[in-house]
Amino acid sequence: MGGEVVIICDGAFPKTEYPRYLIRSADYIICCDGALRKFIRNSKAIFGNDRLPDKVVGDMDSLSASLKTKFSDIIVQIDEQEHNDQTKAFKWALENLSGISTITIIGATGQREDHTIGNISLLMEYARTYDLEAMEIQLQMITDHGVIFPVTDTLEFDCGIGRQISIFSPDTSLKIKSSGLAWKTDEVVFDNWWKATLNRATQDRVRLEFSHRSIALVMMN
Repeated sequence: MGGEVVIICDGAFPKTEYPRYLIRSADYIICCDGALRKFIRNSKAIFGNDRLPDKVVGDMDSLSASLKTKFSDIIVQIDEQEHNDQTKAFKWALENLSGISTITIIGATGQREDHTIGNISLLMEYARTYDLEAMEIQLQMITDHGVIFPVTDTLEFDCGIGRQISIFSPDTSLKIKSSGLAWKTDEVVFDNWWKATLNRATQDRVRLEFSHRSIALVMMN
């Protein structure tokens, strides 16, 4: 029922082909409430015909009463304000869809900077709260400019020589030994956001070795 799940947030709707391809090939599409209008406007360009998402999840404060009535059969209204709509959509997918292999979040960046920073940082919160590795679910955020994914422990990943790579973590005690990067991260202290940014892959495959299980973000442009 799940497979490839795409969550579309109410930020900048993608203009480039790769995120639009992910939307087109998704098994299940969830729009955060305000993203519904953007999805409808762009659906014909993406799919070749008009279509709707499978679900619209959120507090519905960004939808008019007429839209809520018109699309009531696919709307899941969650009124609590402790979590934002991206998180509500993510949690709804985990709790209601089976067989999920990948959750891709699109449209989470590109407008208000505070929303962008918050949405990106939430990837680490999801990785910390849910054992996605044990669930065999890959989580990623895709923008017109790159790929962002959370990391909780040592890993190797393919990226291609020359790929721009930045690493972020809120854990000042974490040490990350790296191989395959132009500038080693072994002695980096993660006490500010810039500390392991603007690196570059010198090999097709990069290895990051964590000193202990923690949370971090990898951003590839």
